Amino acid sequence: MLSYLALGDSYTIGEAVAAEGRWPVRLAASLRAQGVPLAEPQILATTGWTTDELSAAMDAATFEPPYDLVSLLIGVNNQYRGRSADEYREEFHRLLARAIALAGGRPGRVLVLSIPDWSVTPFARDSGRDLARIAAELDEFNAVAQEETARAGAAFVDITPISRAHPALLADDGLHPSGAQYALWAEAAMLVARQLLG
Repeated sequence: MLSYLALGDSYTIGEAVAAEGRWPVRLAASLRAQGVPLAEPQILATTGWTTDELSAAMDAATFEPPYDLVSLLIGVNNQYRGRSADEYREEFHRLLARAIALAGGRPGRVLVLSIPDWSVTPFARDSGRDLARIAAELDEFNAVAQEETARAGAAFVDITPISRAHPALLADDGLHPSGAQYALWAEAAMLVARQLLG
């Protein structure tokens, strides 16, 4: 079986959905259904993590590289806490380099997903925050991630438009995606992942 490591935050661990509803789990299952022997993902992700917190967790984690596929989705909590895009670029760059190393130095086996737009959620509306500013800052963070991913030669999947097109597909907390939205993310990621895995 091909090995898969998924790195991230609440969106990767699937906050408020069952384990089988997480997008990396759905991705692996969909690829297996198409004849790609991808194992269940090893997931290193926790709700609330920023880039530096994921990095610290990676320092303490036990890995078994090289992984045949590594996914990375991180940054929403940097934006939520008011951190700068410049800081995000520096820390994302280092995380991406570590992801590539864990994929055996193969950038073509690393899949980066964009940060979804939480400004469309009831949680954001009820928070009294500037929704347009949230969306603009996330666009800036995603532009950084896309640039760094392209520069490294890894693959990028933009799921932000899905989050904006389906604001009702949420978990009961009114913030995190539902299993139905994660299924759409997995579908978008599968098209790219299948190419990466040949």
